[in-house]
Amino acid sequence: MPKVESRAVRLRDVNKALRMILEVTAAETGEGFFAALVKNLAAVLDTHGAWVTEFIGDTYRLRALAFWLDGEWVDDFEYDFRGTPCELVLRDVRLVHIADNIVSLFPEDAYLRRLGAVSYMGVPLVAHDGRILGNLAVLDDQPMPENEKSLTLFRIFAVRATAELQRLRYEQQLHEREATLTRLVNSAMDSIIELRSDLSVALVNPATEKAFTCRRQDLLKRNFAHFLSEPSCRKLQHLMETLASLPEGKQFLWIPGGLEAHCPSGRHFIAEATLSRLPVHDDANFMLVLRDMNERLAAEQRIQSLTSETEYLREELRELRNFDEIIGHSPTLLNAMKDVEQVAGTDTTVMLHGETGTGKELFARAIHAASQRKHKPLVKVNCAALPENLVESELFGHESGAFTGATRKREGRFSLANGGTIFLDEIGELPLDLQVKLLRVLQEGEFEPVGSSRTRRVNVRFIAATNRNLFQMIEMGEFRKDLYYRLNVFPIEIPPLRARGEDVILLANAFCQKYARELGRTFTPLSDTCRQRLMAYAWPGNVRELQNVIERAVITSPGPHLTLDRALPDNGAAPSRPPESSTDTAIRTEQEMKNLERQNILRALETTGWQISGEEGAARRLGLKPTTLQSRLKALGIRRPRTD
Repeated sequence: MPKVESRAVRLRDVNKALRMILEVTAAETGEGFFAALVKNLAAVLDTHGAWVTEFIGDTYRLRALAFWLDGEWVDDFEYDFRGTPCELVLRDVRLVHIADNIVSLFPEDAYLRRLGAVSYMGVPLVAHDGRILGNLAVLDDQPMPENEKSLTLFRIFAVRATAELQRLRYEQQLHEREATLTRLVNSAMDSIIELRSDLSVALVNPATEKAFTCRRQDLLKRNFAHFLSEPSCRKLQHLMETLASLPEGKQFLWIPGGLEAHCPSGRHFIAEATLSRLPVHDDANFMLVLRDMNERLAAEQRIQSLTSETEYLREELRELRNFDEIIGHSPTLLNAMKDVEQVAGTDTTVMLHGETGTGKELFARAIHAASQRKHKPLVKVNCAALPENLVESELFGHESGAFTGATRKREGRFSLANGGTIFLDEIGELPLDLQVKLLRVLQEGEFEPVGSSRTRRVNVRFIAATNRNLFQMIEMGEFRKDLYYRLNVFPIEIPPLRARGEDVILLANAFCQKYARELGRTFTPLSDTCRQRLMAYAWPGNVRELQNVIERAVITSPGPHLTLDRALPDNGAAPSRPPESSTDTAIRTEQEMKNLERQNILRALETTGWQISGEEGAARRLGLKPTTLQSRLKALGIRRPRTD
């Protein structure tokens, strides 16, 4: 049969098909994403039609997000799936493949007969929490024999469709939460004022206009110090500085004695008040709520709850977007992706080797998303970012009263990952005493929380990552050999950017489009000069460095042509270094990054007079938490010089 032969030929080059999946959907979202997905799904599997649907409420109906049939789009397609092949998919929550004679198997489905359908394949789109969102399906007017390659590609398309559909759901919830938060602020009877650190006014609600007998425009034009007595202004500025030193999640307080407010009309009044610190990018704003004493807690608690829930949805949205960021078609990248495909469906422990900035977390996400544990959480642990005295508690949890400050019981990361996957990034930074306990979890699946004698059992899949030479660390006594062999069951080498050839240009174009959209700008395709400079640079910081360079270039380019003059380092035109072994590369890069990190930390400490925390502290300048900076000082052996 000619059609079967053409399908077999098309599916021989799986790498080409994978590249097509990545390229056609990487730059699209929403309706454009699903249209590109189904059109290319039909092309890759060589089928008569393909469609992706979503549930309509709690009914037995599905609505097509995109439907490609016989070279044309089918618009506004909606159907009752009872008595159709899709019913099997959604009822049994499994992939259904009917290779031939589908009309005789579903005689009540008149639509199949009108289309002359012969074969069908469908799979449910299942959210992280187990909810069925819709389905992805193809049909053909020829038999569709079972083919392992086609099934694998079909599942990959389904994973990407699920991720985009769930991203849209989170985006919708995010908009709803933001609208709710806006309604709450505007309808509150208390005055709600958002202040910048210099006391300039960023936002006020209608109640503030009424309380100060002043229009919103006039409030925004003037510094809030004009509306406070001098002692109250000093008190407010002092409390803002105090909040900056408190840990995240606890940056709010009640202002004892309230504040003395001055209205432009000359009226003075004392207001009970609360103050909260709101992180905004690299800076922070403050929310001041002025209210009657009996009502001083209700509005702030509700605002805090909505703000936290909104931030959670933002984080989920960012993570789902990141899933689609593995872009490229170089042989080295495709080999790594093939390894991911081979190991994802197992419970085998995976070790990701790669330099800093190569995207190890994205590969961990891809493995989890294609695994049988995808409906359970992927819990991420950056071993380098955890304070040494809290690592054990973070990993294994603790009981109430286990140590000073442990006021309540807390579940650790392993408990949260039970049934799912745990990703241990920077595994080489884990202290030796914790390596022993980690080895026990790997071998026996059990541990004891801090302060508890009760053994907990967990079932987790391990993915570890490192940019360090663990063999060298073993020889130096800094890493256990038995733990290394337990983790390095299935190693995956993630290639550095300099070894990925034309992927540099693909990534640069993708980053350029992303940041241009965010800034509302449009750029022409990269010029030959830009392409040559990007290809010539060695990229010691890999994809992360390329992303930063393109973001700077988008900001600094004056016109529609992207220029790298102010974005690429001075040696941007220097030729790439000759190829070297992955071990030599890891050792060299690790030492370079350590030296660079040490220089940056010392420069920040000297500038701030060795002050670590606070608004003017080194941690804030470096974009780190004070506890993280303390941990890095210890790891790098940096000590404050003595003063005579």
